[in-house]
Amino acid sequence: MPRITLDLVRKRSEHNEGEIATLVEIALHQENIEKIELLDRACKDLKILLLQNNLIAKIENLSRLKRLEYLNLALNNIEAIENLEGLESLRKLDLTVNFIGDLRGIQKLRCNDSLEQLFLMGNPCADYDGYRAYTVATLTQLKELDGTPVERSERIKALQSYSTIEGEIIRSFGNYKTAREEEIVGHRASTAVEDAITTAYENENEEFWNRVSRHTPEERVMIAKRSLQREERQSGRQKETRIINEPKLFNSEGKACNANQPRIPFKLKDDEPGHVVLQVSVYKYLDTDYVDVNVQPDYIRVTIKGKILQLRLPCEVSVEGSKAKRDTTTGKLVVTMPRLNPLPILRKRNPDRNKEPIMRQRSSQSIRQYLEIGPPSDELDFSRIVDRNQHPARGVARAITECTRNGCNDRDDCDDSDVPALE
Repeated sequence: MPRITLDLVRKRSEHNEGEIATLVEIALHQENIEKIELLDRACKDLKILLLQNNLIAKIENLSRLKRLEYLNLALNNIEAIENLEGLESLRKLDLTVNFIGDLRGIQKLRCNDSLEQLFLMGNPCADYDGYRAYTVATLTQLKELDGTPVERSERIKALQSYSTIEGEIIRSFGNYKTAREEEIVGHRASTAVEDAITTAYENENEEFWNRVSRHTPEERVMIAKRSLQREERQSGRQKETRIINEPKLFNSEGKACNANQPRIPFKLKDDEPGHVVLQVSVYKYLDTDYVDVNVQPDYIRVTIKGKILQLRLPCEVSVEGSKAKRDTTTGKLVVTMPRLNPLPILRKRNPDRNKEPIMRQRSSQSIRQYLEIGPPSDELDFSRIVDRNQHPARGVARAITECTRNGCNDRDDCDDSDVPALE
């Protein structure tokens, strides 16, 4: 069963940055703790101590907590009020739902002068006749009992009938003590039954969990143990399943294997001469603390909420020069990994090359080309095969014009070299 250790106390003191010596308040509830220990030596400045819903059977090891003001021991297996005399500053004590049968144990709280609130409901002693009157009369410093304020008139009446009430409390406790002893004997005699229950539990039989449980300290301890065994068995099965489903990260030769346990989209670009780029589509609203990137010379591993994405790289990369960035808008993870041996560049640009030839080349390439419409100009035109100046009709017309100009009306008498001779 769990115990109060320094690691447990430090874990529950996160609000105090893990410092135990200056701890003022601590909550150790629902831890199945069976014994109070270590706190009076490690946390002497405690003012609030919460130990409810555990399996504590005895109040002990608290006398050094001189500054403790509130102690909560509800839902435990406590059967007697004891060892609280050293709590000088105690103002509130909660013992709800325990197994306190002897109500006369409250007399030990008379030395706790600062005690103002006491909770005893849910205990066998709270069912006794005269329980409230006896408590109010015994603890005169109380201002509130079980959440109900104590009036002055109530205390006066209780003090007046104190001797009668005390006798009734003693008789009630005697009856409870007899029943409790018989209960313990019956529990010890049922060892064979408990063994059968344990065997049934090991066989995963639900009879133990379906039966009606008894309200006793022994029953609560047994239920807690069975619960722990059940949780351990379930966690062991989950661990086995996790081992079976764990991806294979390396082969027998020690080379990295490809694995995509989170089943998340990704792109591995290796076409750049100087580096390799991995793009992983990480969930948009996933906190970056759940993402871990591990770059090795021949592989890369991205862990997303405990699930592994591992890829073998096409070449060796520089681990120190690798960079991982995440897009704040899309959540995409980009890992840039420089190559140890960059790829050769087939065509390099000359930085000293003059820009003017380039401009000329571009200008020459940008000359507009016009389309020709109609027949080309160098095509032969047979309609103009004869010169218009040498045409006969045009020569006759010109000769007639000359004769008219010279006053000659006889066309036959005119001698013109341009006119052909008559035959």
